[in-house]
Amino acid sequence: MPRYTPIAAVVLVLTLTSGTAFPQQKGKRHTWSGIERIVAVGDVHGDHAQFLKTLFAAKVIDKDARWIGGKTHLVQTGDLFDRGPDSRKAMDLLMKLEVEAEKAGGYVHCLAGNHEEMILRGDWRYVHPGEVQAFGDKAKYSAALGPGGVYGKWIREHNGVIKINDVLFLHGGLGGAYATMSLDALNEGIRKGLNTGTGMARDSNGPLWHRALARGDDASVSEQVKPIFRTHAVRHVVLGHTVSGRIIPKAGGKVILIDVGMSKAYGGPAGCLVIEKGVFYANYAGHPQLKLPVKTSVPAGTKK
Repeated sequence: MPRYTPIAAVVLVLTLTSGTAFPQQKGKRHTWSGIERIVAVGDVHGDHAQFLKTLFAAKVIDKDARWIGGKTHLVQTGDLFDRGPDSRKAMDLLMKLEVEAEKAGGYVHCLAGNHEEMILRGDWRYVHPGEVQAFGDKAKYSAALGPGGVYGKWIREHNGVIKINDVLFLHGGLGGAYATMSLDALNEGIRKGLNTGTGMARDSNGPLWHRALARGDDASVSEQVKPIFRTHAVRHVVLGHTVSGRIIPKAGGKVILIDVGMSKAYGGPAGCLVIEKGVFYANYAGHPQLKLPVKTSVPAGTKK
């Protein structure tokens, strides 16, 4: 298993505390094209060790948790928090990798999940005692995640939905009116909701909570994605949120589930989705990369 070296993360946290802007939380940017390699990781739920195994197996970090992914785009679709003790370590790692990836020409996209929304709102029913202990006590935990805290500021700037090539990435799904809403409106609504604890961020049809795309049969899913595909000019939607146990393409890959339940709380594998030059793979630690039965598409500007 790769070893985690926290020194760089500590330096970064100190820098952030001094008021320096986050290097990659651009706020309004939500669309990228011509990206040759994407690694998408679902719910971590406080299991830093499994998260490390996943990133190491996907070849975006080395044994010392340093970025080696080059121009790869790493997407983490939310739910770093709850059920496990090491959410702080996972956040420190991602903050560090944001800086390292950008220097290498890559990118780390950290999206909001429903458990981020819950934590910021003060709903701590699933908080592992170790999460609080990592900050010292409840008061320090609350302060760190508040509007003025290092971690709270970072989370509140997250996007909820992004588009890379012809793939839409988000935590839960898009139901009702959200299926035809622009990315600007979706992300502005999510950030507002993370700050207020209201609105889109709490809506059961919204990007952080919706489950119908994950739970429907192939025929239902194919119908549900039609307005999403038309609105955003995409061919695939990648989701976390609903534990699938493995990387599962639905309706021929129109929807791909990536919450493998990697946390010890669920007992799932260290695994993620890898998209290389338009080809989709399941990547599990300790196993060869497995090509998925998904109709491929080559992103503009890339070469096979």
